[in-house]
Amino acid sequence: MDKFKVGIIGFGHMHINNVAQLYADRPEVQWVACADTVPANPELRKAPYTRAWNQETLMAKLGIPKSYDCYQEMLDKEQFDIIVVTSENAQHADIVEACAAKGINVCVEKPMSVCLADAMRMVRAVRAAGTKMVINWPVTWTPAVRTMKRIIDDGVIGRPLQVKWRAGHTGPLGTGAHHTGVSQNAAPMTGPERAATWWHQVKAGGGSILDFCCYGAMLSRWWIGEQAVSAMGVRTNLDSQYGDADDNSVIVAQFPSAMAIFEGSWTQWDSAGIPAGIVYGTQGTAVLLSSATGQFVRACLGAGKTQDFEDEPLPADRDTIAADFIYSLRTGEPVHQTIDMDFNLEVMAILDAGVRSSLSHKTEIVQNWASNYNA
Repeated sequence: MDKFKVGIIGFGHMHINNVAQLYADRPEVQWVACADTVPANPELRKAPYTRAWNQETLMAKLGIPKSYDCYQEMLDKEQFDIIVVTSENAQHADIVEACAAKGINVCVEKPMSVCLADAMRMVRAVRAAGTKMVINWPVTWTPAVRTMKRIIDDGVIGRPLQVKWRAGHTGPLGTGAHHTGVSQNAAPMTGPERAATWWHQVKAGGGSILDFCCYGAMLSRWWIGEQAVSAMGVRTNLDSQYGDADDNSVIVAQFPSAMAIFEGSWTQWDSAGIPAGIVYGTQGTAVLLSSATGQFVRACLGAGKTQDFEDEPLPADRDTIAADFIYSLRTGEPVHQTIDMDFNLEVMAILDAGVRSSLSHKTEIVQNWASNYNA
């Protein structure tokens, strides 16, 4: 296939500004059309990173020729090879089912969905249609994150016993927020203006537990190398009472031979130099650190001994979500494990258990196909 006809459904997630550009950078990509989803509540303002601003900016920047008010109408009238899905989380399953029915491959922004039942709907639809689905994790394309996996697998710190992951900022549309792919920072917004965005609405899939703890679920599953068995979750709204979604959250996951803690915060003004990721092993500790030139991994091996690890460059033809997905569609080769559909079903199962626990206030079992047979 010389050209891949690509479209976009959903401009609610500001990551589309980065993801769409990555597709635009591929010479094989031909933009066809785009459509936003219809939000439960209309936004009150067009400002950097809001859905109307994202769509207007990208259509002008990338020259996307058409837009539709209804994505189903777009799917009926246009032909696509790939649809990039960057809608509010709660609409992922409906969109993927609609695309699968048309034989279209999908690239879905993290997290996979709002719950395991929706994730299973997505997988069933894709398998029945014989199409492909990937889940984009921005951290997948960070070399240091892959270096952490490599030194764990090489036994540098022994067997992993505990993973800690923390992600935090002032909120998706918070003061000074900046997202990859756009030069502007978020503009100051009032409480009601933020409340009108899906990010602060539970039913739309908003909240820090889905936005940020999802990273911990993915990385711990990947770094530890086994599936979790149970999880405990806590989520709360500490300083965003204009919306009903959580702005701080924690999940503690139990694995057969390890444990993990994921933290997400939309009220964090500064990281204070605290590492985002730490893996404690039987023979040492590996830390994901930041420097002026980016992130790197340092292993602390006891007795004051430390070792910094150089990153291996990402494969030139598979160094972005767009490049890896197109390469896989063209060659039939598997995509990177972290964006693989079946792997992400396990990630979603961990996140789902943490969300359920935050509601039940009990430890919840990490479920699977068998325990969700009627979902």
